[in-house]
Amino acid sequence: MKIAAFDIGTTAVKGVLVEESGTWLDQMSVDITTYYEEDRKEQDPLEWYGAFCSISRKFTEKYGADDIGAIVMSGQMQDMIPVDKNLNPVGHAVLYSDGRAGAEADGICAALGQNGEDGRKYVERITGNHYDGSLTFPKVLWMKRHLPGEFEKIHKILISSKDYVIARLTGHFCTDVTAASTAGLMGIHEKKWDGRMLEAAGVGMSLFPEIKYAHEEAGRVTEKAAEETGYRAGTGVFAGTGDAGATTLASGIAETGEYNINLGTSGWVATVSDDVFSASGGVFNLAAMPQSRYINVVPFLNAGNVHKWVTGIFADGPDGRDYEKMNGLLEKSVPGSRGVLFLPYLSGERFPVMDAQIKGCYYGLSPETTKEDMSRSCLEGVAFSICQGIESIGVPPKKISVIGGGGRVKVWCQILADVLGAPLYVYKNAEMLPSAAIASSVLLGMGKIKSYREFTDGLQKEENSIRFLPDPEAEKIYRKQYELYKKLYPAACMVRG
Repeated sequence: MKIAAFDIGTTAVKGVLVEESGTWLDQMSVDITTYYEEDRKEQDPLEWYGAFCSISRKFTEKYGADDIGAIVMSGQMQDMIPVDKNLNPVGHAVLYSDGRAGAEADGICAALGQNGEDGRKYVERITGNHYDGSLTFPKVLWMKRHLPGEFEKIHKILISSKDYVIARLTGHFCTDVTAASTAGLMGIHEKKWDGRMLEAAGVGMSLFPEIKYAHEEAGRVTEKAAEETGYRAGTGVFAGTGDAGATTLASGIAETGEYNINLGTSGWVATVSDDVFSASGGVFNLAAMPQSRYINVVPFLNAGNVHKWVTGIFADGPDGRDYEKMNGLLEKSVPGSRGVLFLPYLSGERFPVMDAQIKGCYYGLSPETTKEDMSRSCLEGVAFSICQGIESIGVPPKKISVIGGGGRVKVWCQILADVLGAPLYVYKNAEMLPSAAIASSVLLGMGKIKSYREFTDGLQKEENSIRFLPDPEAEKIYRKQYELYKKLYPAACMVRG
C-alpha cells in the first residue's frame, strides 16, 4: 500500500508518496501566495486545494490510484478559515501571524471574569496558553464584530489549512488535537471546545469542527473529489496533524533536553513532555500526536523570512533572490559579524516579546562594516532569539535537530550550534520529512504498527543527517554578543516611545 502524505504549508503545498516501509517513491511541491495589507496576512484556501489537486493528479497518473490506500496531511495552524455549507471559503483564510484581533482577545478575557475571578487566568488555565489576537477564536469574534454579513454565511470555522483540504476531499469538517490547541478555545487536557468561552462570546459550538487524533479517519474521498484529484472514491483520509505535530514527530525528539528548531518562514523551538508549561512563561503548549503527550513550543514570527529579506537586499540577481550568492557572502563572514547586531523583528514578534508593532534594526555599524557582516548578523539575530526561547523552557540543550528550509543554509546551522552550545543535526530532505513522518498515523490507525516510533525511528538514522558541532572559540564570541543582543529590544522600545 502507498500513502499520499502532504504538508499544506505557509509558502508551499508539499506532497510525498511513501510505501508502508517508509520508502519514498516521489515528492513534489507547489508554491502558494500570501496576501499582505499592512499587518494583515491572508491566503486563499482554494489555492491550497488547487495545489493539492495538482500534486495528487501527478501521483495518481504516474503510479495509479488503486494502490494508494490512504491520504494524510499536516498543515499550518492557528488560522481562521470560514467555510459555507457548500465547502466554499467565506473570504480568505486569516493566517496565524495576523494579530488583528487583539481587542477581541482582551474582550473575551474580560467577559469571562466573574465574581472577582480573573478571566484571563481562566482562559490561560483552560487553553494552556497566553491569550492574544493571533489565536483563531479571537479572529472569529473579530469577523463577527466587523463583518457581520459575512459571518452569517459561515457554516464552519476551520483551524488548519489541511482541515480545509480534508473537507473538500470528504465533505466532513474536523480538526486534530494539535491544531485545535492553537484555536484559543480547546481545553488542552480534555481535548474539547470550552462551553463557557463560547457562551460568553455568544457563539454556538456547532460552528467549530469535530476534534480528532491524527490516527483517526476523517472520512473517505467523495466521487466529486475523486474526479478532481485522481484518487479512487472511497480512499481513506486521516485527520493528520497541525504542522508542529508533524515536525516534532519527524525530528525524533523524545526526552528532556532534546529540542527541535523549525526554520520555516516563521519558526519555533520545541521539546516534548508529559504536561503543559506555565502560559505566563511565553511557552506555547500543544497536544501531541501520541495521546497523553504534549509539545512545549516557543514560537517566533521571524525566521526564514529574515533570510529571505536579507538575500533580497544583498544578493538580488536578475531572476530574483540569488541564494547561492547569499551562501557565498555567508561563507566569507566571521562569527560575531565584527560587532554588528541585528534585531530580527521584521514582522513584529511574539517571543521573547509579544509586540506586534516592534520593528527590526541594526546596531554596531561602522565605516568598516561589510555586506557579509550585515548578512550574517541577521541569521545570528534569529539564533539569539531561539536561544532566549530555550532559556525560557529552562532545560539546557543536549541535542538539537533542525527541520525546515533554513536547514539548507550550512552557515546558519553552524551559527545555531555555536550560539546554543550543543550538537545540531540536520536531516536530509528536511523540508519533506514531516510529510513522510505523518504517514505513521495511517499505519497506527490501521493497526499495522503499535507506536509512531516504529515508523519514524527509521527517518532519523545517523546516515540521514548532517551533524554540526559547536566551535569553542565561536561560543566565546557569541556569549558576549548575546548579552549585548538582549539589550536591543528595550533600547528599540525607548526609541519608539
